[in-house]
Amino acid sequence: MANNRILYLCKEITPYLPENEESQLCRTLSQAMQERGNDVRTFMPRYGCINERRNQLHEVIRLSGMNLIIDDNDHQLIIKVASIPSARIQIYFIDNDDYFARKAVLTDADGKPFADNDERMIFFANGVLETVKKLHWAPTIVHCHSWFSAMAPIYLRNVFNDDPLFRDVKIVVSLYNDRFEEPLSKDLKRKIESIGITDENLSIIETPSYENLMRYVIGNADGIVIASDKADQATVEFARGTGKPILEYRSADEETLFDNYNSFYDELR
Repeated sequence: MANNRILYLCKEITPYLPENEESQLCRTLSQAMQERGNDVRTFMPRYGCINERRNQLHEVIRLSGMNLIIDDNDHQLIIKVASIPSARIQIYFIDNDDYFARKAVLTDADGKPFADNDERMIFFANGVLETVKKLHWAPTIVHCHSWFSAMAPIYLRNVFNDDPLFRDVKIVVSLYNDRFEEPLSKDLKRKIESIGITDENLSIIETPSYENLMRYVIGNADGIVIASDKADQATVEFARGTGKPILEYRSADEETLFDNYNSFYDELR
């Protein structure tokens, strides 16, 4: 099959954030797919704890400046970019002072989740897709890592579904050990509806718990990856019960790991 154009949405990538299962996989997967002849674009948020000078981030003026509306408020979209020289890959960063200037990722100094994580999630997904439109680049695969990328499938199925760049895209969702215990803002459903999304299945996230959010997102996906052996078990079992194609968990040390990803993308197409 012809090589894929793969769009990755990642909550975290090493070396910009500390190494863990998700940040390491997002970094090595991007590199491995590029080395296999795929055209790759990888995005993550530009959290305030990322040192821009040390990591040589710079703003892409031609892609920046758009305002995104969330809950009737304008938020400026800033796009930055940096390269990982050892991997020969480029990372795009979604930035905004309201959502990402704080020196933390998802929780405050006391470990309490930020009250606006729902809006940060919406801004990230919308920002990525609007930037891809500006790039005039049509992905064949959109691969969303963790719950923080959960809004991208919702946008793709309900807002960008008639856009020629995204019309035939296949959506992949990766499940990690990233369960949150406290539900997101109770206003999440209303905020999504204010975008113009009228999907009747939105009732699933009347209570925006981790389980409900992931069930709704899986419903909008074409394929699911079990990316961690510690992924939330109830969500994994739900995914298996949908009958959708699943790439089961493989150890990061497994020799054929990235060949399996490549084959999985091809099979979805």
